Amino acid sequence: MPDTRKILVTSALPYANGSLHLGHILEYIQTDIWARFQRTRGNDCLYICADDAHGTAIMLKAEQLGLTPEQHIANMQAEHERDFTDFLIGVDNYHSTHSEENRELSAMIYRRLSDNGHIASRTITQAFDPEKQLFLADRYIKGTCPRCSTPDQYGDNCEACGATYSPTELIDPVSAISGATPEEKDSEHFFFTLPAFTEFLRNWTRSGTLQDEVANKLAEWLEEGLQEWDISRDAPYFGFEIPDAPGKYFYVWLDAPIGYMASLKNYCDENGSNWLDYWKKDSDAEVYHFIGKDIVNFHALFWPAMLDSADFRTPNKVCVHGFLTVNGKKMSKSRGTFINARNYLDHLNPEYLRYYFAAKLTAGVDDLDLNLDDFIAKVNSDLVGKVVNIASRTAKFVGKSGGVLAAELADESLWNQFVEAAPRIADGFERREYARAMRDIMALADAANAWIADKAPWSLAKQEGSEAEVLAICSQGVNMFRALMTWLSPVLPNTAAKAAEFLNSALDWNSATIPLASHEIKKFKPLLQRVEKTQVDAVMEAAQESLAQLQAETKAATGPLADDPIAEQIQFDDFAKVDLRIALIAKAEHVEGAGKLLRLTLDLGGETRQVFAGIKSAYAPEDLEGKHTVMVANLAPRKMRFGVSEGMVLAAGPGGKDLWILEPHEGAKPGMRVM
Repeated sequence: MPDTRKILVTSALPYANGSLHLGHILEYIQTDIWARFQRTRGNDCLYICADDAHGTAIMLKAEQLGLTPEQHIANMQAEHERDFTDFLIGVDNYHSTHSEENRELSAMIYRRLSDNGHIASRTITQAFDPEKQLFLADRYIKGTCPRCSTPDQYGDNCEACGATYSPTELIDPVSAISGATPEEKDSEHFFFTLPAFTEFLRNWTRSGTLQDEVANKLAEWLEEGLQEWDISRDAPYFGFEIPDAPGKYFYVWLDAPIGYMASLKNYCDENGSNWLDYWKKDSDAEVYHFIGKDIVNFHALFWPAMLDSADFRTPNKVCVHGFLTVNGKKMSKSRGTFINARNYLDHLNPEYLRYYFAAKLTAGVDDLDLNLDDFIAKVNSDLVGKVVNIASRTAKFVGKSGGVLAAELADESLWNQFVEAAPRIADGFERREYARAMRDIMALADAANAWIADKAPWSLAKQEGSEAEVLAICSQGVNMFRALMTWLSPVLPNTAAKAAEFLNSALDWNSATIPLASHEIKKFKPLLQRVEKTQVDAVMEAAQESLAQLQAETKAATGPLADDPIAEQIQFDDFAKVDLRIALIAKAEHVEGAGKLLRLTLDLGGETRQVFAGIKSAYAPEDLEGKHTVMVANLAPRKMRFGVSEGMVLAAGPGGKDLWILEPHEGAKPGMRVM
């Protein structure tokens, strides 16, 4: 057996500002399968992750929720960890970038960069929000495109014509946070001198650390010329203050990758080991980063250059994957294909998705499509109809023979196909060519099922004196099932554990092709159920409900500028269809589990309606009861996670506490039409 490898594996850190969606889960499943595979091979493999917990977005979101940033990121981390656990993501340590370990390591690395002459400073001019008293990143500025005059475009590019520009070129720019007109203001910023590492990066990106297509893309950027990287942000900012620079903070992307080290240090400190054993220049450990193609520049340019300057080793590989699409389309909130992790987990077995992703994942960076019809068909065909079917067809005959497997195999040549395939399957996992490994496994499952069907032990058992032959056939069936489940164990850890219990034997990769002989097994119990279309439909309905709730809460918390500041124009006939009525708020109450919603019982003059309104940030329930308001009475009912909302109350304001429901004059009566 080869020497044990010492491996550190990381996934990109999920941002602590929202729920995980299936696009995130794709990466964590890919990483977890690889880490589990390494462990089954006897290697020492640590899987480390953390929440990325800094930045302006988190500071603003916490403010909208009426929480401190620390409370907000703690809530999000707890939610993320629940999703990881329920998707069977076996992270050895899950930490946060807002930790003392990360503060210490970020400061240490920054000082090394500075001491080595790789930090520069200069004054820059930025957009400044005079109301919020903060500098605005480009995405927090909106206005009319200076090229095509399309309104409501972000400060760096136009979604309508594709033009790129600076925020100062926008026509009538406004802060997407407050609505105020941005001002220009000077500030000193600190920069990492990335161009100094151009030659180092030319060599490193071609060292085999990256897929060829990623290295080719980076070569284009290197050819165009690297720019110095702005690593500082001005107060107010939620993050770590830069040493010896009061009021200046590390940009979130400086301390985020250092969070890999910090989470490892947290783990090592608690387990009596040294994190430097993985990150020192002469380390014999292996380091692998799994990331999406949208953050390649941070992991394959900025990060290795920082590591080199700070006298740390660089990763062995940065494994880049593509995006997740749903039914051939980009995950989209407007199309209803934006599926949160919890939407899935509430209705479907996580191992179904783990297998489906594995069956489509390669070592390349192509996008992966979750086709829902194909998902149902593939899971039912491969897992239930092929693999589990082998055990369900044969185990009962072993049970009738006393529950002990035969001493010898019935067909050595068929078994040798399994023996010969084992190294090829292992190679597929090692190279992250999971789809190839799954194809090899399912080809063997097909061969096993065809052989069992040909031998027909259920028919043979009816013949007198056939007991030994039936037992030999079915014992080989059980052993073939054992080999397949051993190879599938990194993908299906729960089902593998149940299979091991049935087999009365651990699923060990190194002994998968050594058949169990004269071995007692336990009674077979069903391992997996078929996926039903109703379950998949329920996932999509839950996704729609979650999206509707999120949109309601966002608009209530941040005002219209946070989403669609200038709505699509409608005609008068469209507006005339809206039935506005006076309503008495007969009852108002909190909604358990909803951060911004109140449940209102509205009296329309003899008819009552239930409406969920995202106004909790501005009103306590007791402040609303007995008031009159205006509601859209002919809005189609909308099913939400907390119940059915039967209309909409009208409110206005910039958001947060500055939000007011529309209150008609005292003479208004419930049910009256508003003209």
